[in-house]
Amino acid sequence: MKNLNRANAGYTKNLPIKVIQYGEGNFLRAFVDYIINKLNAEADFNAGVAVVQPLPNGLIDMLNEQDGLYNLFLRGIKNGTETEEIHTISCIQKSLNPYADYEQYLALAEEEELQFLISNTTEAGISFDENDTQEGAPHNSFPAKVTALLYRRFRHFEGSKEKGLTIIPCELINHNADTLKKIILQYADLWELGDAFKSWIETANSFHNTLVDRIVPGYPKDDIEAYQSQLEFKDNLIVSAETFLLWVIEGDEHLKAKIPFDQIDENVLVVKDMQPYRTRKVRILNGAHTTMVPFSILFGNETVKETVDHEFTGSFVRNAVFREINPTLDLSEDELNEFANAVFDRFRNPFIKHQLSSIALNTVSKFKVRVLPSLLAFEAKYNRLPEHLTFALACLIRFYKGDWQGRKLPVQDDAAVVAVFEEVWKTDNYQEIARNILGQHSFWDQDLNEIEGFTDEISRALELLDEHGVEAGFNQFEAQYSKA
Repeated sequence: MKNLNRANAGYTKNLPIKVIQYGEGNFLRAFVDYIINKLNAEADFNAGVAVVQPLPNGLIDMLNEQDGLYNLFLRGIKNGTETEEIHTISCIQKSLNPYADYEQYLALAEEEELQFLISNTTEAGISFDENDTQEGAPHNSFPAKVTALLYRRFRHFEGSKEKGLTIIPCELINHNADTLKKIILQYADLWELGDAFKSWIETANSFHNTLVDRIVPGYPKDDIEAYQSQLEFKDNLIVSAETFLLWVIEGDEHLKAKIPFDQIDENVLVVKDMQPYRTRKVRILNGAHTTMVPFSILFGNETVKETVDHEFTGSFVRNAVFREINPTLDLSEDELNEFANAVFDRFRNPFIKHQLSSIALNTVSKFKVRVLPSLLAFEAKYNRLPEHLTFALACLIRFYKGDWQGRKLPVQDDAAVVAVFEEVWKTDNYQEIARNILGQHSFWDQDLNEIEGFTDEISRALELLDEHGVEAGFNQFEAQYSKA
């Protein structure tokens, strides 16, 4: 079998470099490059990508060996049906390692048709390093590299406002573009690049906050022969990903005119404010995960798929989402239900084994951010506690005891958090246990005992869990709850 390259695969067209992409990892190749490839094929976007390796070690050499080509396998469930697609991604035209040749990297700034800068350098990538100087090569931080490239472009095109870039970072931090812009301006001051350059950054370039969502397991090493057998050429850069994709970008009609997302059938949203969508993802997707973990592990499930497939645990999680989380969110009911149904399709993906124990890390802090706001918003809106989310918190408290029916539980958290639970569980007084945990300001940033009836409900749920187990315990909790 021949190795994959443009000559033997029939991809001979050279595309103009319109996109600089910082990052060559699995996520960007399965997400951004997939979208650009589709825009090229279906919307005549005609955009070539220059990939920049953000760290000293990476995949640039392998990308160059394959002329930027690789295959993307999308596997999952759409509308309840298992699907599999194979896409050959051909938009990458150039791959550079700035640690090997920094001048070659900076020369990208002089590309005449360059319009976009996209990145995913991990959450830690958008950071300021005071040790980065203007003359440093290569610069340590990603924002310093971007500042150097933008300054080169500013000077080469003599400050032309038509040569500014549309900057779309995909790092998983809130306000990612705002943060990147702030650090670029910080370097401009540190390096004394001048007010004209700072003005050009502000007026000629646009920065767009984003939210990205797609599960990308990456290179399928355990099943590589089965994947490779479906291809005509040997591909050392195969990427596997789920079918679901969401890309929310803060922007306006000007951005929509630049990138014809409306001409492809993909879940890319250009919106004025992405925060409701971020909240939706955190509360529904991440909230459902955190709600299910202690509850489902205590029940005896091992994976997310087992949880949602089981009649009892699946119904519990669905009711928590559709009856208690969705009603607290500030988006249309149809939009929320569509997103939530897509989330449950993702949970059922037979191609991804998502172990509950692997997402049990730091469940207390996750509950505070992902679930507690929904619980509190529901109580404030309806003047009663949501039974599923309340019972889920009781399961969390019971989970942190560390053992259950002769089993050691996969509790993974900061030592100080674990120590609090160890101390609290020295008593068998459920009321005292509930009061102590709900009163932990270090956990919740407030005293949850102040919510009327909350202490009693958690206490009762804990007692029912120990006396009757998860399913029978919840059934009795819900029955008594409905009478209250």
